[in-house]
Amino acid sequence: MTFCLGMKVKDGLIGIADTRITSGTERITAKKVTLHQHGKHSIFVMTSGLRSARDKALTYFEEVFKETEDFPQLYKAVNAFASQIRRVSSEDRKALNEAGVHFNLHALVGGQLEGDKEHKLYMIYPEGNWVEVGQSTPFYIIGESGYGKPILERTVEYTSDIAFALQAGFLAFNATITCAIDVDYPIDIIVYRKDSFRLIEERYTKDELGDVSKTWQALLREAVPKLPCEWTDKILSKASIPIEGIKLS
Repeated sequence: MTFCLGMKVKDGLIGIADTRITSGTERITAKKVTLHQHGKHSIFVMTSGLRSARDKALTYFEEVFKETEDFPQLYKAVNAFASQIRRVSSEDRKALNEAGVHFNLHALVGGQLEGDKEHKLYMIYPEGNWVEVGQSTPFYIIGESGYGKPILERTVEYTSDIAFALQAGFLAFNATITCAIDVDYPIDIIVYRKDSFRLIEERYTKDELGDVSKTWQALLREAVPKLPCEWTDKILSKASIPIEGIKLS
């Protein structure tokens, strides 16, 4: 499984990707995010799903990227990558199906090109169709999404500060790694500030972020006793009343 998170807030973009690759009983560490950057053209691509399909689609896309002078807007680069996903699907899907393997390549593509008025984030499906991530729900997770999504839905808005969004994004990863055995450190983080045309990438290990995890766990424990308790008192007070004929110790 995979955890790849893309976030779009007013100040820029954030990408967070784990590096655990599982194939049968084999587990390795490998990047799930690639950067394509020159001049005023900044793109990052994160993927989840079958690794061989991912590598092939990216190889084809890099070839197209080199042959094309410039994509004026990000959606055109997204269309180009989506075309390569469909190409790989047409080449490999039959053989994969015969082997009992499902073609399940998803991708998040973010960045800003010279013709874009603002930074953009897109999610591409295995069929090659895509959606743009907007302001109403300014994030998208591909891979293992169930554990981290509730944290983001309760905290992150399009108007959130990029530093706040980054912290919340890590907490979403932290919740996922706690519950999913196929998601693991190190994590690759991409930050893009609007109109900068400059992608920043950093890799973090478990030790580097251990204090953040421990602090978050302590804060959760401290918060529980501060929750309203009228509803718990209602049932617990009844539980303390002896039932006639039964002596409670």
